[in-house]
Amino acid sequence: MSDPREHRRRAAVLGSPIAHSLSPVLHRAAYAELGLGEWTYDRFEVDEAALPGFLDGLDGTWAGLSLTMPLKRAVIPLLDGISATAESVGAVNTVVLADDGRRLGDNTDIPGIAAALRERGVEKVGSATVLGAGATASSALAALARICTGEVTAYVRSAERAAEMRHWGERLGVDVRTADWSRAAEGLGAPLVVATTPAGATDGLAAEVPERPGTLFDVLYEPWPTPLAAAWADRGGAILGGLDLLVHQAVLQVEQMTGCPTAPLAAMRAAGEAALAARTA
Repeated sequence: MSDPREHRRRAAVLGSPIAHSLSPVLHRAAYAELGLGEWTYDRFEVDEAALPGFLDGLDGTWAGLSLTMPLKRAVIPLLDGISATAESVGAVNTVVLADDGRRLGDNTDIPGIAAALRERGVEKVGSATVLGAGATASSALAALARICTGEVTAYVRSAERAAEMRHWGERLGVDVRTADWSRAAEGLGAPLVVATTPAGATDGLAAEVPERPGTLFDVLYEPWPTPLAAAWADRGGAILGGLDLLVHQAVLQVEQMTGCPTAPLAAMRAAGEAALAARTA
C-alpha cells in the first residue's frame, strides 16, 4: 500500500439528519495527528433515495464513508461485499472504497461497543438489559454476544420490535428475552444496561435507578448527560456515553480507510469532548 500521506483523499459521513454529527471532528483530528494533510472529511445530507446516485458520483479520490441512519441497511444492496460482522446484524456503518473500485461494507459499531466497555473494565457480565430496538440495539446484541454469559432482556414498545430482537438473538447466539417498555424499570438492576433509544425516551426511568447500579452504556452523546445517565452517576454507577462509542468505532474507521495501523484514540476523544463542550457553552 502506498503512503496515505502522498495523495489527496476524501472521506465523509452520510445520513439524514446529519448536521449534528461529530464524525468530522473526530476524523479530522485523526488526520491531523497522523500527518495526513491531504485528507479531508466532510458531512453530507443523504437519504435512502439519494444514496445510489451519491455513491455512483464518487471518483477515485474517495477512500471511505461513514454511515448513520437511515442508511445502515439501505446501503447493503449497493455494495460489492460486506464483512461477517456487518452481515451478522444486517447493518453497515463503514464503507471502504478500494483501489480496484469495489465498495466494501463493515460494521465498526459492534467492536466499538466492546472496546468502549473493555476500556472501562467491563469484559464479562452474567446478564444484561437492552433498552430499545433497531440497528443500534442489534449491534449491542452482537457486542453482548462476546461478553455476556447469560440472558439479555430487551425492553421494547411493540410486538413487532420484540420479534425482531428475538430474531437477532437467535441469529447472534444470544439468549434474548423480551418485555414491554412499560416494565423497563425492572431491567435497571442488571449488571450492564445498554440504552439505545432516541433522546428523551429514557427520561422517565431516571427516578427508577436502583440504589447500587451497575454499568450504564447510553449511546446518546447530545444532550449529555441524559437524565438517566445523570441519575445513574448520582447513585455511584459507572456510565459510558455515546461519545465513547463514537470514538471507538471511528478509530476503526480511520484505520480501515487510511491504512494506518493505529488511529490516535486520545486525540480523537479530546477533539470530541471539546466540540461537545463548545456546543453546550
